[in-house]
Amino acid sequence: MAPLEISLLTFAAAAGLLTLTPGIDTAMVLRASTAGGPRAGAAAAAGICLGLLVWGLGAALGLTALLTASRLAFSLMKWAGAAYLAYLGVNLLTKPRRALLESAAPGSAPPWTQSFRRGLFSNLLNPKVGVFYITFLPQFIPHGYAPAAVCGLLVSIHVLLSLLWLSVLVWLTVPLGRFLRRPSTVRMLDRLTGAVFIGFGVKLALTDRA
Repeated sequence: MAPLEISLLTFAAAAGLLTLTPGIDTAMVLRASTAGGPRAGAAAAAGICLGLLVWGLGAALGLTALLTASRLAFSLMKWAGAAYLAYLGVNLLTKPRRALLESAAPGSAPPWTQSFRRGLFSNLLNPKVGVFYITFLPQFIPHGYAPAAVCGLLVSIHVLLSLLWLSVLVWLTVPLGRFLRRPSTVRMLDRLTGAVFIGFGVKLALTDRA
């Protein structure tokens, strides 16, 4: 087996384990699916994966090295991401829905558009994603291969695995629709998700570049 094939398979195994680990992406997609249905959940997953692609492109071009070289750049993005997650979490805690798929306010964006935007920005405003790529991917680039090309392959694998797993999460919410429509369940899930978002926001705020 060629060195590149071994590296891709090894990375796929490692990335698969990381993808299955519950995190902000999992909470984001589950909340979007329960709030707006499968379409909103799929939109959140698409936004998350697009964010990963953007960070991956930055890693391939060497742009995310700025985050490891500049404490100021990392801190600015870190606090912006933490504030965004805290904002989403506080809104869910203080303004939980009374029913599933509540009517949107006139002129507001449809649920799937909001879910896509939230999924995208939850990744773009998280500098740890960029640091992860810039530090983790080089370990799987065999000697003698073009780093940018191999990096693109590795990121594509990670995005594909993430999309598959998040799609499974969306699918799992469909048979639970009747349970998720209960007003008490809706309020509980919103408040629980809000607490999770705030928790991840605090965790992000307390992290360093290492």
